[in-house]
Amino acid sequence: MTRCIILLFAIGIVLVGCSSDKTNGNNEKNTSVVSGDSSTDSSINTEITPSMEQNVLQDSPVYAAKSEGKIIVQDSETAYEMCVKALIDYYKAVWNGSDIKLDTFIDNDNLKQYMQIKIQSQYDLHSEFTDSNEVQNLDIGTWEVEYTDDVDGGFLYLKLPVQINKTIGSYGEVTEFLVRNVNGKLVIVDWYTGAKDSYDFMVRGENITIDNPNIWNESEWVKKLDRKQIEFSGSTR
Repeated sequence: MTRCIILLFAIGIVLVGCSSDKTNGNNEKNTSVVSGDSSTDSSINTEITPSMEQNVLQDSPVYAAKSEGKIIVQDSETAYEMCVKALIDYYKAVWNGSDIKLDTFIDNDNLKQYMQIKIQSQYDLHSEFTDSNEVQNLDIGTWEVEYTDDVDGGFLYLKLPVQINKTIGSYGEVTEFLVRNVNGKLVIVDWYTGAKDSYDFMVRGENITIDNPNIWNESEWVKKLDRKQIEFSGSTR
């Protein structure tokens, strides 16, 4: 059965999408929920102001789920807001040297450790440019979100194309997130930016399918990734 969903966001943009149910190889039901308007006017500019910089340090927002024990389609807006804030804080940490509170977005210790090493590695790589070429704002383009039902309460897949505008120049990347409801709070359970020669591209691999919300609980996979991070850090020094 096909249904249309219209979401009115607080930021003043109406997103319209038609959802259709499908089942993947694991008998999980996927529902394509909504995508951003493809018109150029729909891109969202997230200017980074001094007050926002203070909020990174002072505020720890809780992205509450709408339902207890599971995630639902109606959590898409909050999940999107969380992922955008995570990206703002991430790029500011990498380019501007700002602090990032990963606990605000991530519950899994393995994913947090991976992101901490990733951020430090990228900051070290770019640090010689941060004084004169900091991130000023982000433009969020047409984005996608898909809901998948599973035995653990379901999860959302979000794909966000972002243009990072710096003092001098800009560049674009696409980041994919998986989001779950953990104890009533929306949290990121996977985070992958697959631009060519990006950190995730080099460490986790290219053309990765982001569809396993439990991947950071797989100890052997995490150990293998830890070794790759160590090797990659050594090769960039």
